[in-house]
Amino acid sequence: MRKVILVMATIIVAVCSANAQVEPLAIGLRFGGGNFGSGAEINYLHGIGESNRAEIGLGINSFEGGSYLNVAGIYQWVFSLEEGFSWYAGPGAQLLLVSNSSAVFLGGEVGVDYNFKPNLEIPLRVALDTRPMFNLGEGSGIGWGIRLSAHYTF
Repeated sequence: MRKVILVMATIIVAVCSANAQVEPLAIGLRFGGGNFGSGAEINYLHGIGESNRAEIGLGINSFEGGSYLNVAGIYQWVFSLEEGFSWYAGPGAQLLLVSNSSAVFLGGEVGVDYNFKPNLEIPLRVALDTRPMFNLGEGSGIGWGIRLSAHYTF
């Protein structure tokens, strides 16, 4: 039994320590929807070291006939699955600005992405992710949704 636990622990550590090479800079668009509306977001990704990055997003969304602006910041750890293909996760915050109020959310983001640059020499990264966020202000709730993004990598 000890050998099985030791082997499983070794495999888990090896998978979690297989960090991906992140691009130093990327800019793109993120589209999708969720329980707090749907819309588009302009994203900027900034590589921090070899396996971490920061994501900053500015979006315009619609919900129940109204529009709102959102600003998000996420710190991501990136883990390689195969060459060009990786998954990422990390904590973050989001600010929603509506015409007569605002809300602050804390949560994170988890997703998968494929970078075409290593294999095909195309400076493109596509990703599918979710960003669950917990409302800290008036009201309660969890905002989440599935989003698809495409980024030009530098």
